[in-house]
Amino acid sequence: MKPVIVLGGGGHAKVLLDTLILQGHNILGFTDLQSQASIWGIPYLGHDVEIEKFSPKDLVLVNGIGAVGNNSIRKKLFCFYKERGYSFASVIHPTAIISPRVVIDEGAQIMAGAVVQADVHISGNVIVNTRASIDHDCRINDHVHIAPGATLSGGVHIEEGAFVGAGAVVIQGIQIGTGSIVGAGAVVIKDVPKNRKVAGVPAHVIG
Repeated sequence: MKPVIVLGGGGHAKVLLDTLILQGHNILGFTDLQSQASIWGIPYLGHDVEIEKFSPKDLVLVNGIGAVGNNSIRKKLFCFYKERGYSFASVIHPTAIISPRVVIDEGAQIMAGAVVQADVHISGNVIVNTRASIDHDCRINDHVHIAPGATLSGGVHIEEGAFVGAGAVVIQGIQIGTGSIVGAGAVVIKDVPKNRKVAGVPAHVIG
């Protein structure tokens, strides 16, 4: 793989850097809007504008911006650099269990201990976080975040930019609408329209 620059220097970026080191990638450094010290000897390169000093042909990017509830900044950064010709690496932790019949698009991130079963499609710039479980035939659209420990049963469809909180459970065949938020620990037993926030057991609309 080409050398890597990670966008962001927060907690999510640190987890990604840890995985990239584990896999032996050549990490040029990381960027952040706030000045940072190096992380484990990996240099802080400056603000994101430093990326444009490098040709898109010479490296790949990793989107290290986390997303808790609102995925818009992460999406904006991904689209900004895609429009300028840069490519994003998918990052998959070696302890993740992934069926060979899974489709994983550009820039997706699958963290330690996650399980992804057969005929799942993980779209671009998605986070499947630590120990999340996605069962067969699910469709996870662009810019979605499945938080740590969340469980999706078979045939679930998560539309663009939605967020499924830590430890939430979504039963089979459910659709979560664009931009919606499923609160931590919720149990979703019916479809969630777009741009809604649901929480509770069973989940109900709270915003």
